[in-house]
Amino acid sequence: GDWDFWTDWKDRRLWVTVAPIVAITFPAAVQAWLWGRFRLPWGATVCVLGLLLGEWVNRYFNFWGWIYFPANFCFPSQLIPSAIILDVVLLLSNSFTFTAVAGAMGWGLIFYPSNWPVIAPLHVPVEYNGMMMTLADLQGYHYVRTGTPEYIRMVEKGTLRTFGKDVAP
Repeated sequence: GDWDFWTDWKDRRLWVTVAPIVAITFPAAVQAWLWGRFRLPWGATVCVLGLLLGEWVNRYFNFWGWIYFPANFCFPSQLIPSAIILDVVLLLSNSFTFTAVAGAMGWGLIFYPSNWPVIAPLHVPVEYNGMMMTLADLQGYHYVRTGTPEYIRMVEKGTLRTFGKDVAP
């Protein structure tokens, strides 16, 4: 969804929770099918590689090719470390139940640290027209998209927005 498309939404609290929960469904299904039928332990990784290939094709042709958004404004999340952990847990445990509990927990816990090197430069504070905001928020102001709830930006502008990802009244 939108939390995975735009860099100005990737620094919110919901991206860290919604994106991994939504992203684990297809890799887990492919992993269960490949492990159950063929005993191949790399189902989640192969599924994520295919998903990322499709997302990069989408980002390039739709976001850059049609509306000229720069690629660093709408890149997909890094899911490969999470998929590797999910596959390794299944390979070592040989148990779907343990993989569903421990592997899914590992998937969610490694998601944000594996994306941090890409997201960190966008957390840099900048001052723009007397307002303090992150670089990602500044990108969102200059590249306004249709359907973006602008009231979020209006509430979180200025000193209401802290760099701890919370709105401080």
